[in-house]
Amino acid sequence: MWIIGLTGGIACGKSTVSTELRKRGATIIDADALAHELSQPHQPLFHAYVQRFGREIVTEGGTLDRAAIARCVFADPAVRAEVEAIAHPIIRREAEERLRAAAQAQKRAAVLDVPLLFEAGWDALADEIWVVALPREEQLARLLARDKDMTEREARARIAAQMPLAEKCARADVVIDNSGTVEEIREYIGKLWKERILERA
Repeated sequence: MWIIGLTGGIACGKSTVSTELRKRGATIIDADALAHELSQPHQPLFHAYVQRFGREIVTEGGTLDRAAIARCVFADPAVRAEVEAIAHPIIRREAEERLRAAAQAQKRAAVLDVPLLFEAGWDALADEIWVVALPREEQLARLLARDKDMTEREARARIAAQMPLAEKCARADVVIDNSGTVEEIREYIGKLWKERILERA
């Protein structure tokens, strides 16, 4: 089984690429989805966050107030580093378990869809790295369009909190420019799938 590490800048269209790869038969292991799953009541991340921040981050409905956590994390780099040190090992254990299951099911390819692939050291799990990229101002515009309640200042802070996109591209095996149309990106992913997965020796 070939493992693709898929990453990119926030709002660059990683989910579009991931969806296209899923359609072609890849097993998708989405770190954000795993984090959400593991943050539900009685799950490991839920307990870890409550232990760190206290019961004030739990809503009246008994779930985590993810927006409150995000505000704490993105306002203070030290808090962000602490939270990542807590969360990443928990999420990674689950991801590795799902990789093993995909291999046992004889899947042709698995995709580790991870925003912080390099920062968290998950690139070591992949056979090759694909990075989805956009020009900086287009990335900002898409982030603001996607998250209507976010201010431009908050959006720039989110972008700045990640490894520079140019550095990710420099470390990639494949760079996917997502500034074109949806049809163009679909066609390109089909080409990559054929060349790098189906025809791989």
